[in-house]
Amino acid sequence: MNILITGGTGFVGNELRTMLLKEGHHLVIITRSPKKYEDENAQNQRFISWEDDLVSEMEDVDAVINLAGESIFGQRWTDEIKKRIMDSRVKTTERLVEAMEKAKKRPKVFVSASASGYYGNRGEDILTEDDPASDDFLAQVCVEWEKASHNALDLGIRVANPRIGIVLEKGGGALEKMIPAFQFFVGGPIGNGEQYMSWVHRTDLCKAIIFPLQNSEINGAYNVGSPNPVTMNKFSAVLGDIMRRPSLFRVPKFALDIILGEAAKPVTDSIRMQPKKLQVNGFEFRFEELEEALADIL
Repeated sequence: MNILITGGTGFVGNELRTMLLKEGHHLVIITRSPKKYEDENAQNQRFISWEDDLVSEMEDVDAVINLAGESIFGQRWTDEIKKRIMDSRVKTTERLVEAMEKAKKRPKVFVSASASGYYGNRGEDILTEDDPASDDFLAQVCVEWEKASHNALDLGIRVANPRIGIVLEKGGGALEKMIPAFQFFVGGPIGNGEQYMSWVHRTDLCKAIIFPLQNSEINGAYNVGSPNPVTMNKFSAVLGDIMRRPSLFRVPKFALDIILGEAAKPVTDSIRMQPKKLQVNGFEFRFEELEEALADIL
């Protein structure tokens, strides 16, 4: 297939590209700095900017994968940061759909990311794709993000929205923040430890993003997280065991609230998500258990 990707040079996008190239697909990656990747241009992969002719690009691709978005981690959510988080997702998605609308020949499928934050803090509730959105900031970002992608439905394009959990792999995401503390023997749970984490190994995430390209039954929102979410206490204990370090030094929620404010929610909210739609359609996770996932990564 010919596939256009946004966010293809990031923490998830790099592995996704590798996987797609191994399958023999041809990729066009939109990036703000295509010159940085000139050495990676090849017959089956090229990099373009947002200023290039996106309409003509749409006419030559079978699928679009949209992963672009400002990071939500590591900074307080001021009004300016919130606007950047929202705009980097919604306006990017709108721009892609506008290019599709103007194209004479259009892609068949649009995989446009969303996130588990759609559900908000739900305690021990088991969440499937049928559950409603929360009303907090992250949930509203996800609602608007998905809504922007759904405009492609009017163009006859199938739309799939992976609601992505906490992504596990070296070099980014939650582990990048937690591993150093454990390395120095001061690791431990964040918050009260009873909150559920919907986690997914990056390899399974990339497979799940590709899945709608191969399976026309996948449309609308679908949850992407291991079938076995764990509490923060369990996550920290397993991470400590794998690293042969204690998990003793709890980071209290009030401290995170003081430092990060609302931006602490991604790690203190409890989201117990089930990948019901993927399972019903025959998707197989390589890493269902946290122990297997962390052993593979570390």
